[in-house]
Amino acid sequence: MHKGFILLNCDLGAEEYIVDELNQMQDVKNAYLTFGAYDVIAEIETEEQDGFEKAIAVIRKLSRVVSTMTLNVIRPE
Repeated sequence: MHKGFILLNCDLGAEEYIVDELNQMQDVKNAYLTFGAYDVIAEIETEEQDGFEKAIAVIRKLSRVVSTMTLNVIRPE
């Protein structure tokens, strides 16, 4: 299992649209509107790293997304 978060900056007024789009994606477990440096944060969970990377690529291409930051969760073994 691979888990991480993507923090997004959106066009002004597009935050709710982006959260709605994210919540329709299979690999997005939760998406939240936030105040602060980023507008939206989404929790991503996939079976493998490859699937995680593909999900991030799709999210980054959403219309009205200006920039992103990806945070990978590290699990100690």
